[in-house]
Amino acid sequence: MNFLNFLSMLLFAKSMFPVLCLLTLLAAAHGAEPIKVLVVTGGCCHDYDYQTKAMQLAAKKQGVDIDWTVVFEGGKGTQAKIDLYNKADWAKGFDVVVHNECFADTDDPEYIRKITQPHRQGVNAVVVHCAMHTYRSAKIDDWREFLGVTSRKHEHQSRYPVEVLDRENPITKAIPADYKTPMDELYIVEKIWPNTKVLATTKSEKTGEVQPVFWTNQFGKARVFGTTYGHSNDTFTDDVFLTTLVRGIVWAAGR
Repeated sequence: MNFLNFLSMLLFAKSMFPVLCLLTLLAAAHGAEPIKVLVVTGGCCHDYDYQTKAMQLAAKKQGVDIDWTVVFEGGKGTQAKIDLYNKADWAKGFDVVVHNECFADTDDPEYIRKITQPHRQGVNAVVVHCAMHTYRSAKIDDWREFLGVTSRKHEHQSRYPVEVLDRENPITKAIPADYKTPMDELYIVEKIWPNTKVLATTKSEKTGEVQPVFWTNQFGKARVFGTTYGHSNDTFTDDVFLTTLVRGIVWAAGR
């Protein structure tokens, strides 16, 4: 190889270096391994089988590689203690736990702390809709602090316009400026916890009060993404909601 050919190769390699760096960063962002997600679902008031399948299809559509484990327990009532949480290592090996359960009248402090303690120690989470009203009868605040918001009631269903407060956040980038939800309930948030960052809000049609609808929370070592939406199957067929939910899972996983 003569000197001119060698010099040309060096110049070509130098010009390609930013591209190679970008490709490396993209690969790292998506992760070489699939995101390991545990979905805990069941309880009152919603079509959890449909919602779980819609989440899984949305992730596949968006090209996000997720290894799903689904625990669907507790029946259709408002009170249950599911077997999963009696295992000391119930969250071991998962990057994210999606809580989409609805057990408002379960109030045993010891049982609730079996759930929150692994999260406090670093198990990341996504909390959806009725997770906000789960354990609302409890006198302790551990679950509410974990969620990042305290809510005990909701208003009627409507198509609510969403105002994004942080458009630089990777979770909310897919939400259009004129976005309105499908028919869904508005949860009334009575407290926003100190480590919660509200990403988007809407207004009550009854009172005009602003309510958080998408947020992130830091609970101990865990990253938590939450949304109060997710009541209806219409919501779980909505591309904007599903894209935001999947982005929340990716963010919670640190990807």
